[in-house]
Amino acid sequence: MRLTEGFNLLATAPDGIKRLRELILSLAVQGKLVPQDPSNEPASELLKQIRAEKDRLIAEGKIKKDKPLPAIRDDEKPFELPDGWEWVRLGDLGFTQTGGTPSKNEPASFGDDVPFVKPGDIFPNYVEYKNEGLSTAGAEQLGRLAPAGSILMVCIGTIGKCNFITRPCAFNQQINSISPLGGNSLFWLSVLRSSYFQAEAWLRSSSTTIAILNKGKWETIPVPMAPALAQSRIVAKVEELMALCDALETRGQLEAEQHARLTTTLFDALAASESAHQLQENWARLAASFDLVLDRPEAVDALEQTLLQLAVRGLLVPQDPNDEPASELLKQIRAEKDRLIAEGKLKKDKPLPDITDDEKPFELPQGWEWVRMADICRPISSGSTPAAHEFLPDGDVPYLKVYNIRNQAIDFEYKKQFISEELNHSKLSRSVLYPGDVVMNIVGPPLGKVAIIPNTYPKWNCNQAIAFFGLIPPMSSKYVWTFLCENSFLNSIQLIGTAGQDNISVTKSKNILVPVPPLSEQVRIVDRVEALRVLCAQLRERLATSLQTQAHLAEALVEQM
Repeated sequence: MRLTEGFNLLATAPDGIKRLRELILSLAVQGKLVPQDPSNEPASELLKQIRAEKDRLIAEGKIKKDKPLPAIRDDEKPFELPDGWEWVRLGDLGFTQTGGTPSKNEPASFGDDVPFVKPGDIFPNYVEYKNEGLSTAGAEQLGRLAPAGSILMVCIGTIGKCNFITRPCAFNQQINSISPLGGNSLFWLSVLRSSYFQAEAWLRSSSTTIAILNKGKWETIPVPMAPALAQSRIVAKVEELMALCDALETRGQLEAEQHARLTTTLFDALAASESAHQLQENWARLAASFDLVLDRPEAVDALEQTLLQLAVRGLLVPQDPNDEPASELLKQIRAEKDRLIAEGKLKKDKPLPDITDDEKPFELPQGWEWVRMADICRPISSGSTPAAHEFLPDGDVPYLKVYNIRNQAIDFEYKKQFISEELNHSKLSRSVLYPGDVVMNIVGPPLGKVAIIPNTYPKWNCNQAIAFFGLIPPMSSKYVWTFLCENSFLNSIQLIGTAGQDNISVTKSKNILVPVPPLSEQVRIVDRVEALRVLCAQLRERLATSLQTQAHLAEALVEQM
């Protein structure tokens, strides 16, 4: 019962299935997964049989004579083994090889006679043999053929990826092989996949630009050797429990899909509300299922995004017919912009194209207006990058890159850089930022990272992957930030970019359509959004605490098995 409880709890904890698989392998290689049978022939006898078989193959010239591996010190043994088990080095199990690749200048070396395995052909449940192969002559020339039952492990780059082969194979230089001469290949595969062995493999690797574990270091890693009969029982139990993990994983995926469909249906209905009355009805439907819907962080994220949608459509707070309409606010903004142009503080702006009915994504409440972003901002542009020597570790003006926009706010403590005041007002004067300006990344993916410049410094600057919107008073920066965070405007922008990059041009940034409420309503919307985001954050925190408690309980139950 305790085992079942532990499995069920661990499976539903964060990364539960992955951690459950790791736990099964850890218990297996420590001799804790199945009962020990003192009548089994000890592992020391199996080791003698392997040594005898290795000596026979050496004498027949089938494998090279191996160098004795050093004895295993007590401080190399990470855990105690049951009676009858032995610590041995990986190379003691059989013979090891490092792969190679025939020259591409010798096309006759390639063919369909012998599978040629590369890291991308090794999967958790199988090895793909049908990709590139070698001819018999090519395989003989390479001279590095691993027999069926060998285990191939990637030892360059994605170190630790491994599986056993069911037919003789050649393999490339990113892979090492161990061909056991005794015992059960599936038991040895469990050992190599265990978190203990994987950690040792990474610990012994070296790296300049890519991690490399050479064969000499790999074959000296100590491994636990169980008696031959115990290995078979362990393999059977591992297969049984891994099948249980597969079932739990499949069930979890189905539940996740069902949950996603439920939340999408409910939140889409909420966002599609066309009136306050309809919103109230849809909200009541959602509230009745809160305990079912909001039981995972991604659901809270979806709810928060839906609340932003409602906010910018005028459905989150009630309209007040006494509010001065947005048309009057836009007149004030235009007058302020004209004053700044007349005083030489802003360049004269070019007229923007009229907004057509086809462009408007939804109907606005009474008193709201559609405008283009450039109508309510100082000249919109993107930043630029100074020469490398012009960056300062500390200085006058903080300089932002996209990675400084985190969780829709400025995180300048992350890899902070500065530029001088002189550079800020000369070569980079076009992209001077001020507290209250709104910034957005225009190079992705992902797009939609938005932040308000804080008042921790009087002036800022940014690079060319960021566009900035300096709102003309009295327009609310926080409202525009809310609108950009909602990010449905991205659906109407034709993105540019190549090689997996999505870019928004500065021109398209200027032409973003913004739904502008009366100024008083902007304040109410911002206040309501801030309050609801706090509640969402608290809900995420409670979920995280609950999941953490669940994980600790699962681990405690498993430790007591």
